[in-house]
Amino acid sequence: MLDSPMLAGYAVRAEDSRGRRFAEPQHPYRSDFQRDRDRVIHSRAFRRLEAKTQVFTRRYSDHFRNRLTHTIEVAQIARTIASQLGLNVDLVEALALAHDVGHPPFGHAGEKALDAAMRSQGFFFDHNLHALRIVEHFELRYAAFRGLNLTFEVREGIVKHSRDYSSAQFPELAEYLLDRRPPLEAQLIDVADEIAYDAADLDDGYEAHLLTLENVRNGITGFDGLYREAEKLYPAAMEKLKFNEALMQMVDRMVSDLISRTQEQIKAAGIRSLQDVRNCPQRLVTLSPGVEQERRNTKEFLYANLYYSAALDPEKRNAERIIRELFEFWMKKPQNLPASYQEKARQEPLPRVVCDYIAGMTDNFIYEQYEKYMAM
Repeated sequence: MLDSPMLAGYAVRAEDSRGRRFAEPQHPYRSDFQRDRDRVIHSRAFRRLEAKTQVFTRRYSDHFRNRLTHTIEVAQIARTIASQLGLNVDLVEALALAHDVGHPPFGHAGEKALDAAMRSQGFFFDHNLHALRIVEHFELRYAAFRGLNLTFEVREGIVKHSRDYSSAQFPELAEYLLDRRPPLEAQLIDVADEIAYDAADLDDGYEAHLLTLENVRNGITGFDGLYREAEKLYPAAMEKLKFNEALMQMVDRMVSDLISRTQEQIKAAGIRSLQDVRNCPQRLVTLSPGVEQERRNTKEFLYANLYYSAALDPEKRNAERIIRELFEFWMKKPQNLPASYQEKARQEPLPRVVCDYIAGMTDNFIYEQYEKYMAM
């Protein structure tokens, strides 16, 4: 199946894909990127996102985002941007849905703890690289091959969407054209991710009563003006609904700015082809300087008032302790790992195997493992 002829000249076309590790016949009515999207959706790693913390555990409420609902929101924003830029929406959706599958339990606190545990053993943890391991090796669904056998472009986007890797430091990633920029479809995922979680975390933080309306209006550049506009339009509405309106306008402002700024960047750089994108000295999907400063301000506000808040600190410390102690336990007693992981440990370094096991866990399962083994 071919892509829409409406794609821009610099978009990635499915018919031009560098292909899969294992050749497969073309599907009669789905493009390769549509099939990749579907494979991600049907994977175990994707399903597990439903039980992994984004910011708030269910102790606060089951209304708050988890990794899965956050991922869906990123995909929605990314699709909107892609369609306006003439990019390959199917590739963008596949990348958005896969972008967080490598995250461990307990959100960023879990990632921090797992990386610290690995560094104590001379290794490290990177959720992008772990996501690549998941789609390449850990998913077992198909008789013909191991992993999901995704196209090169999806695997490249998983690796490169949010950062650049050095071929000297990461020679095992050399096939992913580390000396060149990723396609625009991959570049936009990182910014869409930030827009999504900034808005979502403000919403959830307000709902959790850890952020007040006054706090947000005074602390986030431009939000007070958006809230005043909502008050004029809906003077009788509940405070929360006016807050929602202001938040939606904030997201719309960022998305609209990202589209227009990226279009300007593409034009200024003379980008006409995918090769032009790859050869460009800088990433092209960016916010304008003013809106980028607003985004940074929002992120700084969230770190100061939510992520590092005293209210969330006990749960963060508890999460870090659970991961640290379980990692140390399995390093000392690998015979307590599942049989499949004990087998892997005969072929790979034990710290990496323990890390893989922990990173794949949901919040619920790691609590069960902690209760099971820490009582021994």
